Amino acid sequence: MVLLLFGLLLAVVFGIVFFQSDLKKNLPFPFFEKNPTLTIKNHTFTILVAKTPQEKEVGLSEKTSLPQNSGMLFPFEKADYYSFWMKNMKISVDIIYINKDKIVTIIENAQAPKSPEDNLQIFRPDEPADKVLEINAGLSKKYGFKNGDGVKIENL
Repeated sequence: MVLLLFGLLLAVVFGIVFFQSDLKKNLPFPFFEKNPTLTIKNHTFTILVAKTPQEKEVGLSEKTSLPQNSGMLFPFEKADYYSFWMKNMKISVDIIYINKDKIVTIIENAQAPKSPEDNLQIFRPDEPADKVLEINAGLSKKYGFKNGDGVKIENL
């Protein structure tokens, strides 16, 4: 009986440790984790975060569509004049440059190239930025975003 209780207790402890370690890795229970969000002027976007250099290079280029209130955030360690282009993109986006939780530049309706041979425009901010947000083209205008608007990021 004591051996059975000890075994049960050991199983419970192991289960708790396993559950907590996997929860932190988003496996196998990702629904317990809150998705990162970004809010500008009461409009909240669920965001994918490009953390690694490879994720930043690929960006949204593998996406054929983007849900209405979704986007991708590119965080950088320091503010600078980061360049973006639309290489391999299949969707058009608004590119929003952010520094210290304020919008510094908005590139509206950056068009996906019609073919791989198209000359690609290089987009740069007017001021240094430490983050860049890409959302569906036209949403910046639709929601009235402008330089100086505050940006709130949660669950990053």
